[in-house]
Amino acid sequence: MFALNKAIRIAGTASKLARQLDVSDMTVSKWKNKYRGIVPAERVLPIYRLTGVTPHELRPDLYPNPTDAIYSNREQAA
Repeated sequence: MFALNKAIRIAGTASKLARQLDVSDMTVSKWKNKYRGIVPAERVLPIYRLTGVTPHELRPDLYPNPTDAIYSNREQAA
């Protein structure tokens, strides 16, 4: 829950995060409330790219190491 809240804070609001992810406000609200901050796997990397909240923070069950799925700008460009 805390990682999603952090992403929302960085984006400005839940609505702004939803717009940036091209999902409804209700979708982000469900992640936050109904699913207790658990973000769907396919949304982890887009949230990371938008906010810098790491995949490990968002879904430690999928990204158990703190540096999983984190690439330098040079590696992303390649």
